[in-house]
Amino acid sequence: MAEFGFNEQHQNEVINYMRFARSKRVLRLKTIDSCFEELKESRLVEETFTVDEVREMLDGLQVVVRGEVEMELINTAHTNVLLLRQLFSQAEKFYLRLQSDISELENRELLEQVAEFEKTDFKSADKVNQETSKPKLAPLNEGGVSELLNKEIVRLQEENDKLKTRLRTLESQAMSALDEKTKAERALKDIQMVQGEKQLAAQSKEINSLEDTVAALRVDYERSLTANADSHKDLKENLISSKHELLRVQEQLAMAEKELDKKFQQTAAFRNMKDILTKKNEQIKDIRKRLQRYEPNE
Repeated sequence: MAEFGFNEQHQNEVINYMRFARSKRVLRLKTIDSCFEELKESRLVEETFTVDEVREMLDGLQVVVRGEVEMELINTAHTNVLLLRQLFSQAEKFYLRLQSDISELENRELLEQVAEFEKTDFKSADKVNQETSKPKLAPLNEGGVSELLNKEIVRLQEENDKLKTRLRTLESQAMSALDEKTKAERALKDIQMVQGEKQLAAQSKEINSLEDTVAALRVDYERSLTANADSHKDLKENLISSKHELLRVQEQLAMAEKELDKKFQQTAAFRNMKDILTKKNEQIKDIRKRLQRYEPNE
């Protein structure tokens, strides 16, 4: 079997299988021969037979022989499947994937080589194998298989290392993206907070300015009460001007209140500001009432 490229171990396995197949073939041929012998002994007892009788005997023999041959072919196919199962199971232990070329099963040149081996080498190999036991199909420890297995292990380790490296890279990219997202969210919140604080500061500054103006008006008004009658006219003009200013300021406050209501209607600062404006309106109403007492005709 040197032309097939088999080593000694595999050659012995082939010899064992061919011995098994030959024994099954010989047994089946004996069975077929017995069918013919049985026909001769049981039916061919007369000297003459009619055509129908001969046809009947041949049909019966055909059925029996056909059944025996079909049974042998089926059994051979199933036996080959079991043999392939052993080979594939052994290959899978080494993480190998075997492939077969069905067309090679009808290669006449190879079939002739197998037939020649059965006629020559197989006979000499029978004598040697008679003294050896029949080992079970087991993993070999030869250099070729071990080297192939080591290469496969190295390849899998390299692939695993590549996957681990890519996983670490993806994790790093994901963490960087998450950090950037967090920084962006913080920056956005800071900007919104700064803008809100600036708006609140501007509104508070304007309210403080209005409070100072009203307070100054009250002081001037109280001083005007103790001044002489000549300053009454000037005070009246100042009060009228202040009233116009207050109206303008109230209008601005109303606009500011609407804007603040849109932006801060859910905040405590908005409620506090609204309370302050309410107090200022009450103070203005109080001033108006006092003006009515001093100027009932207005």
